[in-house]
Amino acid sequence: MNNSRIKIFLILLFSFLLIKSSSAQVKLLIPMEQDQTDHLKAYGIAYRHLLGLKELDWLLNYRGGAFMFNYSSKVEEECKAKGVAYELLDGTQTAQVYAEVKDEKNNMDVVRLEKVAKIAVYVPPNALPWDDAVQLALDYTEIPYDKLWDEEVLGGKLKGYDWLHLHHEDFTGQYGKFFATYGTAPWYLAQKTINEETAAKLGYTKVSQLKLAVVEKIREYVSNGGFLFTMCSATDTYDISLAARNTDICEPMYDGDAADPDANQKLDYSQCLAFENFTVDMNPYVYEYSNIDITNDLLSIGQFNDNFKLVDFSAKFDPVPTMLTQCHTSLLSGFLGQTTGFNRDFIKKNVTILAMNEGTNLVKYIHGNYGKGTFTFYGGHDPEDYQHAVGDPKTELVNFPHSPGYRLILNNVLFPAAKKKKLKT
Repeated sequence: MNNSRIKIFLILLFSFLLIKSSSAQVKLLIPMEQDQTDHLKAYGIAYRHLLGLKELDWLLNYRGGAFMFNYSSKVEEECKAKGVAYELLDGTQTAQVYAEVKDEKNNMDVVRLEKVAKIAVYVPPNALPWDDAVQLALDYTEIPYDKLWDEEVLGGKLKGYDWLHLHHEDFTGQYGKFFATYGTAPWYLAQKTINEETAAKLGYTKVSQLKLAVVEKIREYVSNGGFLFTMCSATDTYDISLAARNTDICEPMYDGDAADPDANQKLDYSQCLAFENFTVDMNPYVYEYSNIDITNDLLSIGQFNDNFKLVDFSAKFDPVPTMLTQCHTSLLSGFLGQTTGFNRDFIKKNVTILAMNEGTNLVKYIHGNYGKGTFTFYGGHDPEDYQHAVGDPKTELVNFPHSPGYRLILNNVLFPAAKKKKLKT
């Protein structure tokens, strides 16, 4: 090979290596501030990237909690297909972003997401006349999940899952305390029948006993390292069931015999994950479980004054609550549910408050550790339907792609993927 050919070869080789090096430095950033075109779909892109055994960085408090990927045409094409805004950054721009995020003067940090969580949703097999916000979010973002119910939980199938969401279940065995208003409705009677048949099949004489066994199995799952996320009535009825383990809070229309008149004196709060010192509402005709819930207080405030604020945490020292509160706004519109929120007086002292109505005792969003795992309780039924009634049509998230309330749900879906040493707070 003569000198001219060698020279041409070296120039081409150098050019190839330069292009390859430049390409390797390119990052794809999904910003999550106000002008993101679809905040919710971005979580689905992040989840599927992790599902493909690839890592990404969650830039806490940077541009609304942005996601940073090593560039790939697959991610770029998916962003285009899903209508998610993104930016391509060269090596210099990437270095500047990381320097800003790691600067000690800024309340920001980088969390590496490395292993996707396998998701299960606890949901009854019969169709109930209301929808579940978590399933709506997972379906809209195309995040895969499996459905489990009592038989699967008690059969030990939770061991195959990292993250569990509880549908709007009444774990006290009172069928949502709907007797006064819907006691003769076909859906109510079908719900009662399937619960009673399941209890009998699994060897329990009462539905309340079956549900207690289920919540104890879920508590064991959390203790062994599971991530639990619940909304609405699955928050307080979970703890009420545990506290009432040694008494009977169900009246005859629910379990065939009278409740223990001294039930409130026999509650064992040491069994609970999040709440203590509460009182159970024993009236079977009242649509309320206990004084943990603050729905009536919010009704007196009114919809337009019902807002809750996310607590501002230190990204560098409190990465877990920071991840769970990533959003493009700090003030969110409230929304009701059978359990809308929690009275601060009854929240255990070791539980972290993530969001509340400022200047009140009304807490919306909490998080805590139990054994090797965690639990997160989020009050209310549907973040985009202020007062969702039985039989109302489901929320179409295509109309709410920027929902800050739904973002909080999806933060919980991604947070188990965070590198474990970063989760120690």
